[in-house]
Amino acid sequence: MPQLIFFAAVGVVAYVGYRKFVREAERVTAKARRARREAANGSMGTLVYDPKTGEYRVAKD
Repeated sequence: MPQLIFFAAVGVVAYVGYRKFVREAERVTAKARRARREAANGSMGTLVYDPKTGEYRVAKD
């Protein structure tokens, strides 16, 4: 029985670690894609719309 609990805990930790890894990889990929588009356009940053104030601002990473 203790082995089952141990392997279940290892499985949960592996799953959570995998999800964090995938989330970080998506974030880095999006940042690289945005940087590539900015370089192609010759822009200095990407603007995002703030619905609260109704203004555009430079996106933060």
